[in-house]
Amino acid sequence: MTTTEEQFEKAIARYQSGEAASELIPVFEGICERAAKNSAAWTCLSWLYLLEGKANAAQKAASKAIKLQPGDPQTCVNLSIAMLETGKAGVRKYIERAQQVLGMSEELREELEQNFQDGLKRRPDWPELQRVRSWLSQ
Repeated sequence: MTTTEEQFEKAIARYQSGEAASELIPVFEGICERAAKNSAAWTCLSWLYLLEGKANAAQKAASKAIKLQPGDPQTCVNLSIAMLETGKAGVRKYIERAQQVLGMSEELREELEQNFQDGLKRRPDWPELQRVRSWLSQ
């Protein structure tokens, strides 16, 4: 039997190899169910929901992740995008939080840029992602 961490790593590898978000959502839902305090898993699940246009589900998952790890820039980005897509207020707080962390880490900034590029490849013409990307590049 594999551990939740091993399942998580395998699921990430499947995503990176190009597997569809729709196929991976149930996998990450299961991981989050078994490891409810794994902020990275909740962040990944929120991203997959966003890729599938499920902003409400993405917002719930990102909200759980942000409670577990408030300073994670990817989680802040995911929550910001979900809030924009659902018309919720309060996005600025998360953009500023992400900017603060990204200002201290070039590595995280590069990783986030790769995620933006991946998101636009998987979901072209994604206005909310482009908006958040623009805000963070200022």
